[in-house]
Amino acid sequence: MRAIISVSDKSGVTDFARELAELGFEVFSTGGTKKSLAESGVPVRSISDITGFPEILDGRVKTLHPMVHGGLLARRDLPSHMEELKKNVITPIDLVAVNLYPFVQTVSKAGVTLTEALENIDIGGPTMIRASAKNFPSVIVVVDPADYELVLSKLKSGGLDITERKRLAQKAFQHVAIYDTAISQYLRQDQPGFPEEVTIALKKRYDLRYGENPHQKAAFYSELNVVRSDSGITWAKQLWGKELSFNNILDAEAAWSTAADFPDPTVAVVKHTNPCGLASHDDVDEAYRRAFAGDPVSAFGGIVACNRSITLKMAQEMSATFYEIAIAPGFDEDALEELKKKKNLRILLVDSDCVTGAREYLDYRRVRGGMLVQDADTLDENVLKLQTVTKRAPTPAEIDDLKFAWRAVKHIKSNAIVLVKDKTLLGMGCGQPNRVVSVFLAKNKAGDKAKGSIMASDAMFPFSDSVEQAAEGGISAIIQPGGSIRDEDSIKAADEHNIAMVFTGIRHFLH
Repeated sequence: MRAIISVSDKSGVTDFARELAELGFEVFSTGGTKKSLAESGVPVRSISDITGFPEILDGRVKTLHPMVHGGLLARRDLPSHMEELKKNVITPIDLVAVNLYPFVQTVSKAGVTLTEALENIDIGGPTMIRASAKNFPSVIVVVDPADYELVLSKLKSGGLDITERKRLAQKAFQHVAIYDTAISQYLRQDQPGFPEEVTIALKKRYDLRYGENPHQKAAFYSELNVVRSDSGITWAKQLWGKELSFNNILDAEAAWSTAADFPDPTVAVVKHTNPCGLASHDDVDEAYRRAFAGDPVSAFGGIVACNRSITLKMAQEMSATFYEIAIAPGFDEDALEELKKKKNLRILLVDSDCVTGAREYLDYRRVRGGMLVQDADTLDENVLKLQTVTKRAPTPAEIDDLKFAWRAVKHIKSNAIVLVKDKTLLGMGCGQPNRVVSVFLAKNKAGDKAKGSIMASDAMFPFSDSVEQAAEGGISAIIQPGGSIRDEDSIKAADEHNIAMVFTGIRHFLH
């Protein structure tokens, strides 16, 4: 029996090769793997002993040879294949353990050149993997060191059955597919627009107890991408609490993406992916108080995200309410101990470099049988140009709140309406087929606090009825995209009620 071992990740490979040798395998290897095995006393031969040809082109060509691929691809159940091997003096190869050059690790380094990247594109490795996986009934292919122990155990007890071989082959093809996806991403990064074909590389982080509902199975995957660094909820470190659920992750993403979108100290309280509490303040403790006060009833069972470190004072105030998750880029030591007193609270630590406002990425939306892909809604709100369209211009204080509200409204499901005062969310309406209903809900939630607040709408007003409703609630200023053929009706209604209104020229639908 023959085995070829050539790995970039050398975890456990020495013990694996040694036990294969003890089971009667002739072990062949190349380059650094061969050197490592030989230095550990494993009997190993050069791949050149199979090919009868030296490694050439700085190692670019060493396994691309009929003596290797004939031994891999020959079907053992076809007499004609075996006769050809005999005729050409080719010995079958029974096991291949290969994982690939560290392309992702290389191109993720700062300052890497195109030449360095190209030199880390493996050719022989994927070719051997694919050949072995194609012929998996006859050849065992291992790409993951985590499978070494299982393979050895099965070999010692009689061999791997067809189901086990098939699983390893599937894993091998997926390994190569993810590798090729990373190369494609790297080569495509300076090309504008959307490619005609695209693959998304995903790696399972962990299984979930269930999906949105108990009868649905679920798992959590991270996207592997060489163009940008991983961050946010996907790679958050859980410091405390039981495992996250499917819905927890969705809500945590909504909470963190909201809080991280604001430059000032900000706290977001999210329920069912919509912010029900949101506030910015120079004092992060006060930001929490204001966010919580926005809707104390809905806050129960919600998610709290803070774009600054959580202090002891904030933690103590949070302890009075049941929350599912607390998320922040840092926790004061005594604050962490205080939060850990809540056994049902999950605590997530996100990378501090995530607090840089919205980051550009592709947004994928699944539909049955297809995928919608778009740029994320990451417009720089710092360069927002407000066009005053009413007789009364907003005051400086109103402008601050208008800008805050405009950031807030894009994180709320359409049709979205928010009421804001002093950079604090007072009420919101979301997900309604009728925008006027969203205005009503926002006013109803804010109650008496609506008077003197400002209102933001994620999209234009097709009629003046939303402005009329705002006037009934005592709203003092409105921010909206504009662009309706009936804009003049809304402007006239605002003027009649001395409401300042500004247009942004852009909208923030979130379906």
